[in-house]
Amino acid sequence: MGGFFGAISKRDVVLDIFFGADYHSHLGTRRGGMIVFDSEKGFQRSIHSIENTPFRTKFEKDIEEFCGCSGIGCISDSDPQPLLVRSHLGLYAISTVGVVKNADQLVEKYFSDHGHQFMAMSSGKVNETELVAALINQKDSLEEGIRHAQEEIEGSSTILILQKDCLIAARDRLGRLPVIVGKNEDGCCVTMESFTYHKLGYNDHYELGPAEIVKITPDGVEQLAAPGQEMKICAFLWTYYGYPNSNYEGKNVELMRYKNGMIMARDEAARGACPEVDCVAGVPDSGIPHAIGYANESHMPFARPLIKYTPTWARSFMPTTQNVRNHVAKMKQIPVPELIDGKRLLFVDDSIVRGTQLRETVDFLYASGAKEVHMRSACPPVMFGCKYLNFSSSRSEMELLARQTVQELEGDEGQKHLDEYSDCHTERGQCMLKKICEKFGFDSLEFQSLEGTLEAIGIDKDKVCTYCWTGKE
Repeated sequence: MGGFFGAISKRDVVLDIFFGADYHSHLGTRRGGMIVFDSEKGFQRSIHSIENTPFRTKFEKDIEEFCGCSGIGCISDSDPQPLLVRSHLGLYAISTVGVVKNADQLVEKYFSDHGHQFMAMSSGKVNETELVAALINQKDSLEEGIRHAQEEIEGSSTILILQKDCLIAARDRLGRLPVIVGKNEDGCCVTMESFTYHKLGYNDHYELGPAEIVKITPDGVEQLAAPGQEMKICAFLWTYYGYPNSNYEGKNVELMRYKNGMIMARDEAARGACPEVDCVAGVPDSGIPHAIGYANESHMPFARPLIKYTPTWARSFMPTTQNVRNHVAKMKQIPVPELIDGKRLLFVDDSIVRGTQLRETVDFLYASGAKEVHMRSACPPVMFGCKYLNFSSSRSEMELLARQTVQELEGDEGQKHLDEYSDCHTERGQCMLKKICEKFGFDSLEFQSLEGTLEAIGIDKDKVCTYCWTGKE
């Protein structure tokens, strides 16, 4: 994933950009960048690797030298950004969030003739932000160019542009990620996480619709392109990677997670599937609010038998290799032996994707004396790698635990019945649950239903992207 924060004001906004971008560090990515514009010093830019050092520590020296009343900052999955671009559209800075699945095809289609070149990553892939800028520059205005880029891109691209006198923000074509504007007496900011600007003294002002493009000045928001009618916002914003304080489409993340856990317990109780346990716990951190909801609804005590150690590794997916991610995940979970030894435990995790880290957690619990371990996933089985954002994307969908299990049960024939396996109340779904329990040693396993997840989110189900669970666009 990734995120951005921009601000434009009648006063200096360097600190706003610094803290606003840093507040996206929970997305756990690899590079951070800032560009600030000052009428005398011009554009000032800095990009740093944040793989091993937090955003804040890398940019503390930069902010002592930067000055300006407008700027943008970002956290990026891989591409160095923001980029500074000079073209017939003028000099501007650009940051993007999303994924361009057809990058190679776009380069071949539009830029295969002599005279075109792109910054390449160590993998040889093009810098997707640079490619987006090149697509924009094919048109006669930024607005027209943004529309062109978003129509050509397979995947998604949410775009933030800094010009000398304004910001231009564009939500991706189907609104898979949010874009929100805050305002105070001096100016405006634009971001993807609403909580980022509340601490900086901005108030909620405007939320972009899907494909909407706006111009932002210190005085407010001017619409350049109206929103589209269709929206497919990512459900995992609420279930997993959104920050608890944030609201998307008017729905708070933390409250959704409480409600989601309550719905899960409610539906299990109706089927007589709730086990008797000594406590309900959440897999830290994002599983905790789901578990609180489950505990409240089931009237079973909530406890924290595992405490997450976060001072050095905030998110376990930040390391670049799976081996290091697994080891970091293992080292982060600090047990409370008195809450584990001889206890019957029910754990709620936000999701079960590959299951690698979960296996080690369960083995550790049993080794620490747990009497029973019951597992609950706060969302349906992940059957498909995301093709719209850099989330749950895999080199092969057979890396996904649910797909692996289907293959083990029925081979290629099972892949024709993924809809049945996704519904854990069908015969095939029950077989998958039993197989996973055997593999991991769970005493029981349940996944939240698709209907329950959508009920917890609380917006029109047709406006929510559930591709990773259903494979349906």
